[in-house]
Amino acid sequence: MTVMNDVWIAEQCGWALDPASSMHYSPVDASKRMIAPFAGRQMRGRDNVKQPIISFGLSSFGYDVRIAGTFKVFRPTYGNVQSLEEVVIDPKRHDADNYEVICVGDNDRFIIPPNGFVLGHTVERLRIPRDVLVVCLGKSTYARLGLVVNITPLEPEWEGEVVIEISNTTDRPVAIYANEGIAQFLFLKGNAPCNLSYADRNGKYQGQLGVQTALI
Repeated sequence: MTVMNDVWIAEQCGWALDPASSMHYSPVDASKRMIAPFAGRQMRGRDNVKQPIISFGLSSFGYDVRIAGTFKVFRPTYGNVQSLEEVVIDPKRHDADNYEVICVGDNDRFIIPPNGFVLGHTVERLRIPRDVLVVCLGKSTYARLGLVVNITPLEPEWEGEVVIEISNTTDRPVAIYANEGIAQFLFLKGNAPCNLSYADRNGKYQGQLGVQTALI
């Protein structure tokens, strides 16, 4: 498999190099939407505001996605717990009521407690080509604060908003910022399209929007 570069990523999103500059991309084909919305460069600040942000957008061999402002955290267990089964999180008996939903505004911060875990989702919606697999890496800014970001690989012809799992490995609260960068996606292109794609299998997370919790 080949890691695809910025030119290929931009082309799949309907953008191309500006003829007047070899360093800038411009939209040329609205029908191509592998990533939407798409930023054709690394965005490091807000428009008309001299305030830095956690960067997002197109990079040399990947794309930095943003985290939206809706999060799900596990509800704390209070009171008298009579048995382990009352508090265990079981993937075969998953209850969406185990989560508390917390929303923050754009560019507002969300605090992850010490050793805490939170689910979020990307601002961007992705549509993966049939011959591409996508993997996720964390951003160094957050990694140096003790945050671990994880998603499972995005399979060929999967489509939707990506649910991102974020773990705070430290003994201190850590802030993340909504509508700002959270992780980098790498696009691995195979030598040929797959025989059976995620869409062909009618995968259970196809078309997901928002913070979708575990399904059986």
